Amino acid sequence: MAASPEDSASSKSKHKPVLLRETIQQLELSAGLTVVDGTVGAGGHSQFILQQIGATGTLIGLDRDPMMLSYARQKLHQGNVTLKQSSYADLPEILDELQVTGVDRILVDLGLSSDQLEHAERGFGFSTSGRLDMRFDESRGESAAELLNTINKSELIQILDDYGEEKFATSIADAIITRRKHSPIETVQELNEVVESAIPDAVVRKSDKHPATRVYQALRIAVNNELLHIQRAITETFPNCLNVNGILAVITFHSLEDRLVKRAFQDQNQWENLTTKPITARPNEQKMNPRSRSAKLRTAKLISKNPQN
Repeated sequence: MAASPEDSASSKSKHKPVLLRETIQQLELSAGLTVVDGTVGAGGHSQFILQQIGATGTLIGLDRDPMMLSYARQKLHQGNVTLKQSSYADLPEILDELQVTGVDRILVDLGLSSDQLEHAERGFGFSTSGRLDMRFDESRGESAAELLNTINKSELIQILDDYGEEKFATSIADAIITRRKHSPIETVQELNEVVESAIPDAVVRKSDKHPATRVYQALRIAVNNELLHIQRAITETFPNCLNVNGILAVITFHSLEDRLVKRAFQDQNQWENLTTKPITARPNEQKMNPRSRSAKLRTAKLISKNPQN
C-alpha cells in the first residue's frame, strides 16, 4: 500500500527553493499585499514572502500534490495563510471560493521538488526504484505506466519529441513498443533498461546526463498536462486574477516552458516586461544546489486586463 501524503511528509523537506533572493526582490513585496504562490511546494519561497507581507498581508498557496501541501503545512500555519490542493490554472475558482476579487502578486515555480524526485514510489526520477506513476495528484488521470503501455507509436514519438526534445525518440518508442508486447513496463528500472537499450553506447558514454533524462521529462509533462496548464494560466488565468500593476513571477526549468512565458511577456499591450533577459542562479547557488543550474526567472507587471489587439 502506498504511503499517505501525511506519512510521506512526516520528516522535514529536503527541497531548497531556487533563486530565492532574486525572486523575493523581483516580487517587490510590502506589507498588506495579497500573494498567490501557485506552486507552494514545501513552502520555501512562501516563508520569505510571509516575512515581507506581514500579518496584514494574505498568502494563498496552491499545489496539485497533496504530499507537498503536507510539507507546506509544517511551515505555513499562520492565520493569514490559506493552502489548497489545486492547479494554479484553476485560481479563479479558488479566489471565488475565498471571496477575493484580485491579487497583487503571483509566483509559480515550475520545477519538480527534490522531495518528489527522491520519493521511491512516485517514479518521477530515473534514480528511484519504484513504480512509474509521475502524477502530481495520484487520484486523477492515468499514470506514466498506463500511458506507456497503451499509447500508440506515433503519439509516443510525438510526446518524446515535443516534450523531451529527445533526438532518439523513434528508436526509444520502438523499444518500448517491442518490450510491452512481452510484458508491461511498470517500474523505473524497467523503463531505464528499455531506454538504455535504444540509445547508442557511444552517445551514452559521451553524455554527463542519464540517457533517460529527457524521457522522464517528456512523460511527466504529458501525464500532468503541464504545458497546457501554464499556457492557460499565463494567457487567461493570471491576467484575469492579477490586479492592474500586479506582478507575475515565473521560474522555469526547460526551454518549452520558458518559451511560453517569454512569448506571453512580449505582449506590450498587457505586460510590462521586468526581465528582458531571464535571471539565472549565481555560481555559488549552482554549486550549492545543482538543480538551480537550469532555472530561469522571468517577471512582468500587468498593465491592462483588456489589451488592445
